[in-house]
Amino acid sequence: MTTQDFLYRSYKKLSKFKFLILGAGLVSAIVVFIIMLGRPTKYTSFASVFPLNSTNDNTLSSAGLSSLLGINIPSQSFSQEATINIVELAQSRSTREAVALKQLPEFDNKKIGQLIIEEYNKNKWFWNKTVQVPANETELAAVAGDLMEPDIDAKINKNGILELRFTSSNKKLVRPVSYALINVISDFYKSLKIQKASVDYEFTVKKVDSLQNVANSYDRKSVQLSNTTMFVDPNKLQYQLPKSNVVMEKDRVLRQRDAAISNREDALWRLQKVTPIVQTLDKPEPPYDFHSPYKITFSLLAFIFFSGLMAFILTAGLLLKYFRSMLKEAIFGNPQS
Repeated sequence: MTTQDFLYRSYKKLSKFKFLILGAGLVSAIVVFIIMLGRPTKYTSFASVFPLNSTNDNTLSSAGLSSLLGINIPSQSFSQEATINIVELAQSRSTREAVALKQLPEFDNKKIGQLIIEEYNKNKWFWNKTVQVPANETELAAVAGDLMEPDIDAKINKNGILELRFTSSNKKLVRPVSYALINVISDFYKSLKIQKASVDYEFTVKKVDSLQNVANSYDRKSVQLSNTTMFVDPNKLQYQLPKSNVVMEKDRVLRQRDAAISNREDALWRLQKVTPIVQTLDKPEPPYDFHSPYKITFSLLAFIFFSGLMAFILTAGLLLKYFRSMLKEAIFGNPQS
């Protein structure tokens, strides 16, 4: 079979069954359109939160604090800020599970996890399994947290502000869940700061006490030297060297103690001044962004695909004969030549 013969026969066959081809495409387009009509509209909230990743702390500077306390050594032995990747925190499993266990008064005090599972079962595809609402809180948080993962989006924009988006097919659920998500992130961040400041303060208190004990031991050693060298000439080297060493060591310990006191007062100041610095700039309030299923687009794609599939099925026999003749010609050559 030559190429011209194959094209001619295919054209004749497609012309003969053109209504069947168009009918198959049209029926599939109608089916897809009806299916897409049943798909829900998705609503997306937007919120911007600041300043979660700021490295500036609302405390006195080291120099200002030292001047206020009368300490001239402002060195510090710990970092000023407890840092965390806020995007990873917002998208983490622990955050989603904490949100899933929050109760919503406007939904008869149901937990967010229960509402998420109910919404999933309501809009799932027919081939997906129905998710049962677990009675155990741990299982409920785990299951709902997994279902929420694709609905939460977080990123840091060029100005260093956290942008949060939450998507749901239930318009009434978007706002409370968005606020719950912001509150969980804020509470974790503030708790982290308080915990860091508390650990720093406890560490420096112990450090100051330890250094003070060492300084006191040098005082006792000086007294011991004075009591045991009463009949020794104070100008002699064997008396001056030990005494000089004790004084020098004590001065070094006192400098370390002053630095520790500076750190202790700075830690105490930050512990007392830890305040909720997480502020919502753009609140997740309506109107929301929304997108409906692309009914026309998917219907058109279904029409093209199934029309092409029907045309392929009708010409499959001719196509097979054509390939066989081409293969035979390639192996044995053209018998007419």
